[in-house]
Amino acid sequence: GLRQFLTSAVFSQDAAAAETEAIAKLRAAGGLVLEIAQNDNRLDVSFLSAQGKVTDDVIAPVQAIGRLAHLNLRSTEITDAGLVAVGKATSLIRLHLEKTKVTDAGLAHIKPLANLEYLNLYGTEITDAGLAHLESLSKLKTIYLWQTKVTDAGVMKLQQALPMLKIIRGT
Repeated sequence: GLRQFLTSAVFSQDAAAAETEAIAKLRAAGGLVLEIAQNDNRLDVSFLSAQGKVTDDVIAPVQAIGRLAHLNLRSTEITDAGLVAVGKATSLIRLHLEKTKVTDAGLAHIKPLANLEYLNLYGTEITDAGLAHLESLSKLKTIYLWQTKVTDAGVMKLQQALPMLKIIRGT
């Protein structure tokens, strides 16, 4: 009844406050936080123009952003440890991890991203073992794997698990 309503209202206020604080932290670190479109208040977070090192600590606030849809960590200093926070941002649809230090172990942390449709792993040390962590991401539509350590066998196994997935390996 009323108590439950009040509890959820307080929770949503707390969540909104936490989100506002997280956005402020990301912006202070040089992150760009933008709404996807005028009629879509989900957020796009990127660090493409950030001056200075973008590390696991810098990106940790993303886990408090309930409407995070796109996260671009291309060419940042993040590691597998940073993906623990990313894996808690379950609203994510697009994730750019190209040219980062993430490995197979890190991909285990993004298993909770059930809404993920796009994943870019170009220029990482990912192997077939990492791809195995992605087999449960049933909404995944596109994955980029050029300049990784994956093999034909690993790619085939992922394709069998996710038949609709477009796997782009480059030439």
